[in-house]
Amino acid sequence: MRHWLRNKLPDHQAVLANRWLRPFSNTLLHPALWHLNRRSAAGAVAAGLFCGLIPGPLQMPGAALCALIFRINLPLALFTTLYTNPLTIVPLYMLAYQIGRLVTGEGAGFTTPPEFDWYGIVDWGRMMLDWMLGLGKPLAVGLPILAASLAIVGYFIVKGAWRLYLIRAWRQRRHVQRGQ
Repeated sequence: MRHWLRNKLPDHQAVLANRWLRPFSNTLLHPALWHLNRRSAAGAVAAGLFCGLIPGPLQMPGAALCALIFRINLPLALFTTLYTNPLTIVPLYMLAYQIGRLVTGEGAGFTTPPEFDWYGIVDWGRMMLDWMLGLGKPLAVGLPILAASLAIVGYFIVKGAWRLYLIRAWRQRRHVQRGQ
């Protein structure tokens, strides 16, 4: 699993090659941000899942900031934020709104979000922001709860999957050693 992830994610050489990121290379090239182990992968997935629900274009900067603060795998944290996109953001926000309604006891009902338009994406973004602001307190309460829940679940799923992978590898290694 680790080898597959390493092949798919960018390496620290990509930071050096990017002229916009080069001034931050001392910070961004810290070895912990590029090391991939059970702790850094689980933390990166948790950070990406949490930051993926941040409104607007602040998802990846939020995930990058979390990676810097917690010294977790930077590329995986950034990649994980991509679970939110124009197709998934509305159902996730509807779920967050319903969670917020349950917690706060507020909210008259859910209004239909604006229809997505690829050609008028800037206008759609503004309408989407107005729609989200109109949902008020239930959404403001429900988003952090949903984000934290997704992060916790993602963290433990990665930790568990990594552990199962290691147990399987140990058993295979032991089986090969006995067969020799």
